[in-house]
Amino acid sequence: MASSTLICDTEPWKDLKNHVQEIKKTHLRDLMSDTDRCQSMMVEFDGILLDYSRQNATLKTMDKLYQLAEAAQLNNKINRMYNGEKINSTENRSVLHVALRAPRDAAINSDGKNVVPEVWKVLDKIKEFSETIRSGSWVGATGKVLKDVVAVGIGGSFLGPLFVHTALQTDLEAIECARGRQLRFLANVDPIDVAKSITGLNPETTLVVVVSKTFTTAETMLNARTLREWISTALGPSAVAKHMVAVSTNLTLVEKFGIDPNNAFAFWDWVGGRYSVCSAVGVLPLSLQYGFSVVEKYGNFLLFLFTCYHFQLLRSVPEFIVRHGIILKFLKGAWSIDQHFISAPYEKNIPVLLGLLSIWNVSFLGHPARVSMESNGKGVSIDGVPLPFEAGEIDFGEPGTNGQHSFYQLIHQGRVIPCDFIGVVKSQQPVYLKGEVVSNHDELMSNFFAQPDALAVGKTPEQLQKENVAPHLIPHKTFSGNRPSLSLLLPSLNAYNIGQLLAIYEHRIAVEGFIWGINSFDQWGVELGKSLATQVRKQLHASRMKREPIEGFNFSTTTLLTRYLEASSDIPSDPSTLLPRI
Repeated sequence: MASSTLICDTEPWKDLKNHVQEIKKTHLRDLMSDTDRCQSMMVEFDGILLDYSRQNATLKTMDKLYQLAEAAQLNNKINRMYNGEKINSTENRSVLHVALRAPRDAAINSDGKNVVPEVWKVLDKIKEFSETIRSGSWVGATGKVLKDVVAVGIGGSFLGPLFVHTALQTDLEAIECARGRQLRFLANVDPIDVAKSITGLNPETTLVVVVSKTFTTAETMLNARTLREWISTALGPSAVAKHMVAVSTNLTLVEKFGIDPNNAFAFWDWVGGRYSVCSAVGVLPLSLQYGFSVVEKYGNFLLFLFTCYHFQLLRSVPEFIVRHGIILKFLKGAWSIDQHFISAPYEKNIPVLLGLLSIWNVSFLGHPARVSMESNGKGVSIDGVPLPFEAGEIDFGEPGTNGQHSFYQLIHQGRVIPCDFIGVVKSQQPVYLKGEVVSNHDELMSNFFAQPDALAVGKTPEQLQKENVAPHLIPHKTFSGNRPSLSLLLPSLNAYNIGQLLAIYEHRIAVEGFIWGINSFDQWGVELGKSLATQVRKQLHASRMKREPIEGFNFSTTTLLTRYLEASSDIPSDPSTLLPRI
């Protein structure tokens, strides 16, 4: 397919469009009765089981989707990404987040240079620095150990690390590693969020990690200046160098800010913000919280493993033992999926299958939303041609049974919204109560197994009549079913599995973008709002400081700005520093 050709002009796309009418004549309660079909729609890799049998699709549908992938040259595009070609054409950049979790001896090139040694140089620096902080060798300005970390960043510099941290917080091994330590995140520029991030913290024991590639991100730098003031007010300006470090490539601005450039951790322009959690963006704060240690010992002798500052005596050990730290397990899990993504055939490739099914649901069946994670919101092709079809999804979700009490009414009896159910075999924190029918985790998983069937099969008026439901209630209690979902079953939720899950969804997004013919790796859509906010910022400054009238805005915005300024007129035009008082 020529680069300027839209995927919707290809025969496989047109074939799928015609196939939609055939699928609309089917119902999942019938499709689910076909055991051979269901069995063929289960895929397992490295402990993860994918079941997509509850999708509105037949084996014929899947064959047509594979043909669409071929028409879009999916394999070629995946290989180009892994080979470091500049597939992010609007920014002339490679897309190499896979290099962030590559083994030390791997070779992945960008501009003809193997970037893996650079990645490991930063990882080694993070390992050394985090161990220095965690061991107490590096102390704050008053000599106290830095046990609390506030990571300041927004977008991908916040969401990815927060996702991993949230998942690890209840993992038993991670709990031991993090004992006595706190990790908090500050993203939103709202002063309430600043207050929440430092409530209960002592500047003497706090380390701030400022994450901004250019060190110019407006929200991040304002929050960073606020925390710098918080530290300086308590400990003096010279304390900044002891209590603040950076993840950035702009060493000039880092130094100007007051941070020692030696305490700046690099990442590269081939790392997209939304794909950066495996870089210093995520690895540094997570290592400070959970440790980044690898201990290797050889021989049949008594072995002491240093794990998160606890000692364990092991006897009769194998000839070679490797103990991976939390962070390396996370990276290794992601790398496992990276290799699966580039090597597995379509019909066995979990990220490819997820991506193809998303395209089927969005662009053919017309389902605009999916209960899960990311988005691919573009209206033009990678060549700038307007798309005559829908791309991207509206994503949302909830953990556990929370969704049943918020949006399950919608997905069962309202709009058709494809769902991803992600379950775990072994709980991080098992609870058993004597006398209960099932354990707490079994109760949770009962819903994991039941909800997909409820969505798929539904409940008919005939069934309700047999149950003697009052006639006037039958329309309200009828469930149409035929609502697609897929299930991912993970063996556990340790660092390795978290890395796998992250990589699966990263690559799913790439598959969607490769087939839709869009750029999944730039984000121009966020720029206009930022630009307009700059104009508003200038106006607020001018109106407060110089009492200048509001000019250059439409009637609605002018009215709102006027109301805002009038209602906050008690704020002095040149206020002295005021920090949160919680």
